[in-house]
Amino acid sequence: MDIDHIFIFTDDNGKIADELVLFGLTEGSSRVHVGQGTTNRKFYFDNFFLEILWVHSEAEIKSDLMKPTGLWQRADTNSANFSPLGLCIVNTDETESLFENAYKYQPAYFPIGLNIEILTNEKKPNLPWTFRLPFKGQKKNETEPSEHKYGLKKLTNVEFGIKDYNEEDEFIEQFIGKEKIKFTLSETNSLTLTFDDHKNRLTKEFDKLNLKVKY
Repeated sequence: MDIDHIFIFTDDNGKIADELVLFGLTEGSSRVHVGQGTTNRKFYFDNFFLEILWVHSEAEIKSDLMKPTGLWQRADTNSANFSPLGLCIVNTDETESLFENAYKYQPAYFPIGLNIEILTNEKKPNLPWTFRLPFKGQKKNETEPSEHKYGLKKLTNVEFGIKDYNEEDEFIEQFIGKEKIKFTLSETNSLTLTFDDHKNRLTKEFDKLNLKVKY
Protein backbone atom coordinates (compact mmCIF):
# COMPACT_ATOMS: atom_id res chain seq x y z
CA MET A 1 0.00 0.00 0.00
CA ASP A 2 1.17 3.50 -0.78
CA ILE A 3 0.66 6.54 1.42
CA ASP A 4 -0.87 9.74 0.09
CA HIS A 5 -0.28 11.73 3.26
CA ILE A 6 -0.24 11.64 7.05
CA PHE A 7 -1.65 14.28 9.36
CA ILE A 8 -0.80 15.21 12.93
CA PHE A 9 -3.33 17.23 14.93
CA THR A 10 -1.89 20.08 17.01
CA ASP A 11 -3.40 22.58 19.43
CA ASP A 12 -1.27 25.67 18.71
CA ASN A 13 -2.75 26.84 15.41
CA GLY A 14 0.02 25.09 13.52
CA LYS A 15 2.90 27.03 15.08
CA ILE A 16 4.74 23.78 15.77
CA ALA A 17 5.32 23.50 12.02
CA ASP A 18 7.89 26.28 12.44
CA GLU A 19 10.16 23.63 13.99
CA LEU A 20 9.97 21.62 10.78
CA VAL A 21 10.90 24.73 8.80
CA LEU A 22 13.85 25.43 11.12
CA PHE A 23 15.02 21.87 10.61
CA GLY A 24 15.17 22.52 6.88
CA LEU A 25 11.89 21.36 5.41
CA THR A 26 10.41 23.57 2.71
CA GLU A 27 6.78 24.45 3.40
CA GLY A 28 4.14 24.03 0.70
CA SER A 29 0.64 25.40 0.36
CA SER A 30 -2.01 25.45 3.09
CA ARG A 31 -5.79 25.34 2.98
CA VAL A 32 -8.94 25.73 5.02
CA HIS A 33 -11.23 22.68 4.90
CA VAL A 34 -14.58 24.44 4.47
CA GLY A 35 -17.32 22.92 6.63
CA GLN A 36 -14.86 20.62 8.37
CA GLY A 37 -13.44 23.15 10.80
CA THR A 38 -9.78 22.43 10.12
CA THR A 39 -6.79 24.24 8.60
CA ASN A 40 -3.36 22.91 7.69
CA ARG A 41 0.28 23.49 6.88
CA LYS A 42 1.89 21.00 4.50
CA PHE A 43 5.31 19.65 3.56
CA TYR A 44 5.63 17.82 0.25
CA PHE A 45 8.05 15.10 -0.80
CA ASP A 46 8.38 13.04 -3.98
CA ASN A 47 5.74 10.47 -3.00
CA PHE A 48 3.91 11.85 0.06
CA PHE A 49 3.13 14.92 2.10
CA LEU A 50 3.05 15.61 5.83
CA GLU A 51 0.14 17.68 7.10
CA ILE A 52 0.10 19.64 10.34
CA LEU A 53 -3.58 20.04 11.16
CA TRP A 54 -5.54 22.11 13.66
CA VAL A 55 -9.08 23.23 14.44
CA HIS A 56 -10.14 26.72 13.41
CA SER A 57 -13.87 26.20 14.01
CA GLU A 58 -15.04 23.99 16.87
CA ALA A 59 -18.64 24.48 15.76
CA GLU A 60 -17.87 23.01 12.33
CA ILE A 61 -15.81 20.04 13.48
CA LYS A 62 -18.50 19.09 16.03
CA SER A 63 -21.40 19.62 13.63
CA ASP A 64 -23.90 16.90 12.72
CA LEU A 65 -22.07 16.47 9.41
CA MET A 66 -18.76 15.76 11.11
CA LYS A 67 -19.75 13.78 14.21
CA PRO A 68 -19.94 10.38 12.46
CA THR A 69 -16.39 10.84 11.16
CA GLY A 70 -14.89 10.94 14.65
CA LEU A 71 -12.42 13.58 13.49
CA TRP A 72 -13.24 15.90 16.38
CA GLN A 73 -12.04 13.24 18.83
CA ARG A 74 -8.67 13.12 17.09
CA ALA A 75 -8.43 16.89 17.33
CA ASP A 76 -8.56 16.79 21.14
CA THR A 77 -4.82 16.67 21.76
CA ASN A 78 -5.41 16.65 25.53
CA SER A 79 -7.15 13.29 25.28
CA ALA A 80 -5.04 10.27 26.18
CA ASN A 81 -7.56 8.03 24.47
CA PHE A 82 -7.40 9.10 20.82
CA SER A 83 -4.35 9.22 18.59
CA PRO A 84 -3.90 12.61 16.85
CA LEU A 85 -2.56 10.83 13.76
CA GLY A 86 -4.31 10.32 10.45
CA LEU A 87 -3.22 7.97 7.67
CA CYS A 88 -4.38 8.59 4.10
CA ILE A 89 -3.77 5.60 1.85
CA VAL A 90 -3.64 5.90 -1.93
CA ASN A 91 -6.89 4.70 -3.48
CA THR A 92 -6.06 1.54 -5.45
CA ASP A 93 -7.74 -1.81 -6.08
CA GLU A 94 -5.43 -3.29 -3.45
CA THR A 95 -7.16 -1.24 -0.73
CA GLU A 96 -10.72 -2.38 -1.51
CA SER A 97 -10.81 -4.98 1.27
CA LEU A 98 -9.47 -2.55 3.86
CA PHE A 99 -12.20 0.01 3.12
CA GLU A 100 -15.00 -2.46 2.49
CA ASN A 101 -17.02 -1.24 5.49
CA ALA A 102 -15.72 2.33 5.61
CA TYR A 103 -17.88 5.32 6.54
CA LYS A 104 -18.48 7.54 3.52
CA TYR A 105 -18.06 11.23 4.29
CA GLN A 106 -19.13 13.89 1.80
CA PRO A 107 -16.96 16.96 2.43
CA ALA A 108 -18.38 20.38 1.65
CA TYR A 109 -15.18 21.15 -0.27
CA PHE A 110 -15.63 18.23 -2.73
CA PRO A 111 -18.27 18.01 -5.48
CA ILE A 112 -21.36 15.98 -4.60
CA GLY A 113 -20.69 12.29 -5.04
CA LEU A 114 -16.99 12.43 -4.20
CA ASN A 115 -16.73 10.80 -0.78
CA ILE A 116 -13.84 10.28 1.58
CA GLU A 117 -13.93 6.72 2.92
CA ILE A 118 -12.99 6.59 6.60
CA LEU A 119 -12.02 3.94 9.12
CA THR A 120 -12.61 5.85 12.35
CA ASN A 121 -11.02 3.13 14.53
CA GLU A 122 -13.11 4.57 17.36
CA LYS A 123 -13.16 1.27 19.26
CA LYS A 124 -9.36 1.14 19.09
CA PRO A 125 -8.55 4.85 19.21
CA ASN A 126 -4.79 4.41 19.54
CA LEU A 127 -4.81 3.37 15.89
CA PRO A 128 -4.63 6.20 13.37
CA TRP A 129 -7.78 7.67 11.81
CA THR A 130 -7.43 6.00 8.41
CA PHE A 131 -8.95 7.10 5.11
CA ARG A 132 -8.69 7.21 1.34
CA LEU A 133 -9.68 9.92 -1.11
CA PRO A 134 -12.08 9.32 -4.02
CA PHE A 135 -9.36 9.88 -6.61
CA LYS A 136 -7.66 6.74 -7.96
CA GLY A 137 -3.89 6.42 -7.88
CA GLN A 138 -1.07 8.59 -6.55
CA LYS A 139 -1.67 12.28 -7.09
CA LYS A 140 1.28 14.27 -8.43
CA ASN A 141 1.85 17.62 -6.75
CA GLU A 142 4.04 19.22 -9.38
CA THR A 143 3.26 22.77 -8.28
CA GLU A 144 4.37 22.17 -4.68
CA PRO A 145 7.97 22.68 -3.50
CA SER A 146 9.69 19.40 -2.63
CA GLU A 147 13.36 20.34 -2.27
CA HIS A 148 14.55 20.12 1.34
CA LYS A 149 17.73 20.52 3.32
CA TYR A 150 19.72 17.29 3.68
CA GLY A 151 18.18 16.10 0.41
CA LEU A 152 15.10 14.40 1.87
CA LYS A 153 13.16 13.12 -1.13
CA LYS A 154 11.23 9.88 -0.86
CA LEU A 155 9.33 8.37 2.05
CA THR A 156 10.42 4.74 2.28
CA ASN A 157 8.96 3.57 5.60
CA VAL A 158 6.40 4.64 8.19
CA GLU A 159 6.15 3.27 11.70
CA PHE A 160 3.16 3.98 13.94
CA GLY A 161 3.88 3.41 17.61
CA ILE A 162 0.65 2.50 19.41
CA LYS A 163 -0.06 1.81 23.07
CA ASP A 164 -2.25 -1.26 22.63
CA TYR A 165 -0.52 -3.10 19.81
CA ASN A 166 -2.02 -6.47 18.90
CA GLU A 167 -0.83 -8.10 15.69
CA GLU A 168 -4.05 -10.14 15.60
CA ASP A 169 -6.14 -7.00 15.33
CA GLU A 170 -8.14 -7.11 12.07
CA PHE A 171 -6.94 -3.65 11.05
CA ILE A 172 -3.26 -4.34 11.76
CA GLU A 173 -3.46 -7.71 9.99
CA GLN A 174 -4.15 -5.83 6.75
CA PHE A 175 -0.66 -4.31 6.94
CA ILE A 176 1.39 -7.35 7.90
CA GLY A 177 3.91 -8.02 5.16
CA LYS A 178 3.53 -4.55 3.67
CA GLU A 179 6.90 -2.87 3.21
CA LYS A 180 6.05 0.75 3.85
CA ILE A 181 3.65 0.74 6.81
CA LYS A 182 4.40 -0.84 10.17
CA PHE A 183 2.74 -0.83 13.60
CA THR A 184 4.70 -1.42 16.81
CA LEU A 185 4.11 -1.31 20.55
CA SER A 186 4.96 2.07 22.08
CA GLU A 187 4.46 3.94 25.36
CA THR A 188 2.88 6.80 23.43
CA ASN A 189 1.10 7.19 20.12
CA SER A 190 4.06 8.13 17.96
CA LEU A 191 5.17 8.40 14.35
CA THR A 192 8.49 7.60 12.69
CA LEU A 193 9.07 8.66 9.08
CA THR A 194 12.04 7.18 7.23
CA PHE A 195 13.23 8.92 4.09
CA ASP A 196 15.51 7.51 1.38
CA ASP A 197 16.13 4.27 3.32
CA HIS A 198 17.83 6.21 6.13
CA LYS A 199 20.89 6.59 3.91
CA ASN A 200 22.53 9.32 6.03
CA ARG A 201 21.94 7.35 9.25
CA LEU A 202 20.70 10.52 10.94
CA THR A 203 17.56 11.05 13.04
CA LYS A 204 15.75 14.21 14.10
CA GLU A 205 13.18 14.12 16.90
CA PHE A 206 10.29 16.56 17.27
CA ASP A 207 9.12 15.87 20.81
CA LYS A 208 5.98 18.02 20.74
CA LEU A 209 4.72 16.06 17.73
CA ASN A 210 5.90 12.63 18.98
CA LEU A 211 7.64 12.49 15.60
CA LYS A 212 10.97 11.06 14.49
CA VAL A 213 12.42 11.74 11.07
CA LYS A 214 15.08 9.32 9.88
CA TYR A 215 17.08 10.35 6.82
